[in-house]
Parts: sequence; C-alpha cells; structure tokens
Amino acid sequence: MKLKGYLFGLTSSISYGLIPLFIIPLKNVNFSMDTTLFYRFFFSAFMLGGYLVIKRKSLQIEKKHIGILLLLGLFYGISSDSLFIAYDYLSAGIASTLLFIYPLIVAIIMAIFFKERLTLASIMAILCTIAGVILLSFKNGEFNLNTIGLGIVFVSALGYALYIITVNQSNVRNLNGMTLTFYSFCITTLYYASKLIIGKESFAIPSIEIGLNIVVFAFVTTIVSSLALVYAIKYIGSTPTSILGAFEPVVAVAISVLLFHEYFSINLAFGIGLIITGVTLNIIAGATKKQVVKQKSDNS
Repeated sequence: MKLKGYLFGLTSSISYGLIPLFIIPLKNVNFSMDTTLFYRFFFSAFMLGGYLVIKRKSLQIEKKHIGILLLLGLFYGISSDSLFIAYDYLSAGIASTLLFIYPLIVAIIMAIFFKERLTLASIMAILCTIAGVILLSFKNGEFNLNTIGLGIVFVSALGYALYIITVNQSNVRNLNGMTLTFYSFCITTLYYASKLIIGKESFAIPSIEIGLNIVVFAFVTTIVSSLALVYAIKYIGSTPTSILGAFEPVVAVAISVLLFHEYFSINLAFGIGLIITGVTLNIIAGATKKQVVKQKSDNS
C-alpha cells in the first residue's frame, strides 16, 4: 500500500510539474491566458464532476459553505493568473520553483495572525529559502532576476497560501477533499469567465490543435495531479506527499531547460536546491510539531 502511495505522490507532483510543457507553446502563439485558464478549469470541473458522480460521491454542500467557496475560487484564480503572467518575466523553471515557497508563507502568516509558534527548524527553513532566492537572483556576480516577475510569482504563492489557510481555518475543511476541489474548480471557472466578459475577450478556440492542448493540459496537470494527490495522502499521509511535491519544480526546470532551451547554471541549481531543502525542512518541522502536540494531548 505504501509503494502505491509513493507512486501516487510522484504522479501528482510530476504531472503538476508538466505545466510549462503546455503553457509555453500557447504563450508562443499568443493565445489568451484567460481563455486558456477558463477552459482548463471548465474541463477540469466537468471531468472531476463526472468522476464524483460515477463514484457516487456526495456533491452536497451547505449554504454556510458558499461564501468560503467563492473566496477559495478567487484565491485559486489569482494564484493561477499570477503564475502564468510571471512566465512573461521569468523562466518557467524559476517561476515554478519560486511558487514552491507557499508552505513557508503559510507558516509565516499562521505565526503572525494565528499566533502559531515558529520552531527553530521553521526559521532555518525560511532562511534557507531566502538564501536560495538570493542565489537565483545573481548571474555572473550581478543581480539578474526580474523584480517584476519576482513580485508577481510571490503574489501567486501568496494566493495559494491563502487558499490553504482558508481551507484549514474555515468550516469547509470538513468537506470531502474531492468535493471541495470540484467546487473550487467551478468557482475558478466563473472567475475566468467574468474576466473574459469584462475584458471583452473571446471564448473561441482558434484550432483543434490548441483545443486538444488545453484538454490534455486540464486532464494531466489538474485532474491527474489532484486525484493522485488525494490517493497519495490516503495511503502515506500528508507529510510524505508534501515532500514528494519537491519534484514539481524539478520537473518544471527540466522541461524548461531540455525542451525550451532555457538558461541553466550552477547558481540556479544551488538556488533551486536550497529552496526545495528549505520547504522540505519546513514540512518535516510542521509534522514533528503536530506529533509532539498529539503526544502531549494523549498523555494529559
């Protein structure tokens, strides 16, 4: 069962890391990102909804959940928006790696606003990640990272961090994980539909090739990734699954360098390594802290 769980975890992180494989070709032909993301979440909601119906999972929610679900859809949309805008300023590999700092943003927000104590390991993880970002920023001894892109991808990471915090601190945390994901996809679809209508952009897909790209993009990076994540957590738990998530930026960097010939250097390798190390350390520290709290609770 554990082997199956690790395979699901790897499948989830690798499939999500394949995002540049689909997005960069669409950007190269100047196809609208809002239209792309509208159809990504529309097809994902349709496919996941079909899966839930076939599996006879409940889609029922209560009125008290609606406001939170709307907020989650907004955070998810902002995160996706910002990531793909950041691709215009940063390489896909660097943008994907910087997005991966979201667990640290969660830890910082929880410490500031929810008085959750930062452990020494968490502080070391944050410093390690900052060092990684600094290394990514320099090339041949000069600051070379686009600050606009850096700011935009930080907004993406912040959006996803707020999504996670909202789930954990609200009444929707009791919903089935896949049901919650389904409604998040639905709300995010409405978010992009609103953007297209307000911006008077077209919903049209100009060719069958682009249409197929978007459908496969939705299936691989959203449906496969989400379902594999749920099953990985079921078989091996959230901490090992989160650690396996470190393969996401590795895959994104590999695709960017090998297929799209983006620049790669020792600085970049060490920077990515430090960020992944920092985030992994934070995940392990969080899991250890929960275990200690649980043991104290059991003993009292």
